[in-house]
Amino acid sequence: MQSGFRKISRVGSLSGAAKWYLSEDCLLAAKRVMYAVEYRRFYLHDLESIVVWPSRTWLLRPVIPGVLLGALGALLWYWVNLATGALFGGVGLVWALLELALGPTAGSRIRTTGTSVDLPLVKRTRRASMVLDNIDAAVRAARGGMMEQPTVPPDGRQPAGPSGETSSESARAAAPIGDHM
Repeated sequence: MQSGFRKISRVGSLSGAAKWYLSEDCLLAAKRVMYAVEYRRFYLHDLESIVVWPSRTWLLRPVIPGVLLGALGALLWYWVNLATGALFGGVGLVWALLELALGPTAGSRIRTTGTSVDLPLVKRTRRASMVLDNIDAAVRAARGGMMEQPTVPPDGRQPAGPSGETSSESARAAAPIGDHM
């Protein structure tokens, strides 16, 4: 028996983890908090928007450990020996470079018809486009491929009807604006 849900994202943290599953009619978030799991279900036809943004403080992730381990490495280099100081300084440098290579951490907000929820959808912003494309394809399939109604008929003609403009408004709109100095 095959499940209708497929995992699209996993975001781990010190306080727990959130796993995101997608089916043909809903988006499911399973957030683990200590020994309990909280489930949130978002129906695809009720989704209004999903917004992912880079965290403002993401640069603290490479800077703080890099500076602290670099300073500890310099002190150990001076007080203990060269190898110990180089080891700690190298670990600090590698940590900072790895965090910079992974890119900014992300925050996200899911807005449905009735509510707005801040839940972590992805850990880093560089992965967000891939997850959002999967969700977008599922939303389009759930809504039947038509996201919004066209305002112009398919044959390209504008519907006949009275114009909202009077002749003085159209003359004023068509007159060129010049410099009056």
